[in-house]
Amino acid sequence: MPRPAVPHRSNLRREIAALAARMIAEDGITDYGFAKRKAARQLGAVNADELPNNAEIEAEVRTYLAVFQDEEHVERQLVMRLAAIEVMRELEPFRPYLTGAVLEGTAGRYSEVEIDLFPESAKEVEIFFLNQNVAYEHREPRRNQPDGPEAILVFDWDDIPFKLRIYAQDIERVSRRGAHGARQMERARLSVVEALVSNTPATVGTTP
Repeated sequence: MPRPAVPHRSNLRREIAALAARMIAEDGITDYGFAKRKAARQLGAVNADELPNNAEIEAEVRTYLAVFQDEEHVERQLVMRLAAIEVMRELEPFRPYLTGAVLEGTAGRYSEVEIDLFPESAKEVEIFFLNQNVAYEHREPRRNQPDGPEAILVFDWDDIPFKLRIYAQDIERVSRRGAHGARQMERARLSVVEALVSNTPATVGTTP
């Protein structure tokens, strides 16, 4: 079987980043590292220095969403942020923060709403869910992460997937790195998310 044609090296990083972005936006891949390695294999890249960094991939994700999913993306972003507000209001005693693609504006069709919690005890959150009759799945986090979550809960809210990461209270003021790059992870309290929604153009979600 012939090997795929490899783009000129000066364009190869961009080609890999663009293909990885399409996979993230269309195929539900959430791990930037996995997406770029898969894209690199498809394009025949063999050298590590040909791989784009995660900031380059995020830029391509934004471009892809703007070009190919413009109105759909804006509508989805609003719906997911509104759902985040509802859930954050319910979880306010546990100090919720919105993080991830929904906050950053890069949520694709298969993105989850990611919320970090800082309760006195992780068990308090699970007891709350049980008392509210909310079905959820408990996932054990990787234990090799410094300052990592104590527990991860996933559930659906009006058919929108949510992921809650539950941290010890003393982690709240610790700066953490984002999952897709070296920069500090952005996170927003409820008031900030409400402001984001309030600043959404009035034409979004309306019909002529």
